[in-house]
Amino acid sequence: MKRIALLPEGTVSHEAIKYLLGDTPHELLFYKHIADVFQAVDKGQADYSVIPIENTIDGSVSLHMDWLVHEVDIQMQAEWVYPSIQNLIGHRSEFTKDLDKLDLSKVVKIMSHPVALPQCKEFIKSSAPQAELESAGSTAEAVEIVKHNPGKGWTALGTKLAAAKHGLDILASKVTDHDNNFTRFVLIGHQPISLPGTPEGQRTSILVTPPQDFPGALHQVLSAFAWRRLNLSRIESRPTKKQLGNYYFYIEVLESLHSVLLSAAFAEIEALGCHVRILGSYPSYKYVEAAIEPILKEH
Repeated sequence: MKRIALLPEGTVSHEAIKYLLGDTPHELLFYKHIADVFQAVDKGQADYSVIPIENTIDGSVSLHMDWLVHEVDIQMQAEWVYPSIQNLIGHRSEFTKDLDKLDLSKVVKIMSHPVALPQCKEFIKSSAPQAELESAGSTAEAVEIVKHNPGKGWTALGTKLAAAKHGLDILASKVTDHDNNFTRFVLIGHQPISLPGTPEGQRTSILVTPPQDFPGALHQVLSAFAWRRLNLSRIESRPTKKQLGNYYFYIEVLESLHSVLLSAAFAEIEALGCHVRILGSYPSYKYVEAAIEPILKEH
């Protein structure tokens, strides 16, 4: 049975890994901090870790990308997307009036992860503008705090899993401002993993570090992929943390590492004096909405 490290029970990461694994036997190990999630594999506490690396609204999760590059040497073994669905959660009895009608003007505080709060700003503005906003370590932690503070008018933005775990009510469902708010996750580990379902394709993630900053460096790197008609799905520059003005390029190619064309592109880039580091070559799984319902009904 595979041991999988992730952020606290009831977070979007929790829903996302349950969605990906389906009926595959596994043991979930929950950690409060993302640093512990990364290090769980290095320390032998887990076989794989669940890492969110990109969001539709907020873009790249730079902190997590830096961990993958600078702090650990663990390969990406799979990637998938999952919707970041936030709900307003609390003790319903605190916010009802005549005929059990919900009255959100009684909300004193809304708590959640600092990324989730701004993703729901339009809902907050229209439904509970009087509420104080407070950040928590995770959406799951916010829900737990609300559970232990009844009678104060406190609520949290979190998942249905978290509400069910702590015996709280969904006061308003799907309160994120954008319906297309998806988070992209990667499963990192030292060995490939067999997963249910059919991937929609293969993706390879690499780092390209030029020997120095020179005119046309990025153009020459990209040309190695372009003339071979290799499709790049993402390119991003990040500081090397060695010297101001020094950057590496994070690149994702929609191709397997076994491709002859991709190997040739790497050889050409290295001939330019660049260093190429492979972060992983892995299957990419598409989100299927119908598959989420059984997960949420389990709780």
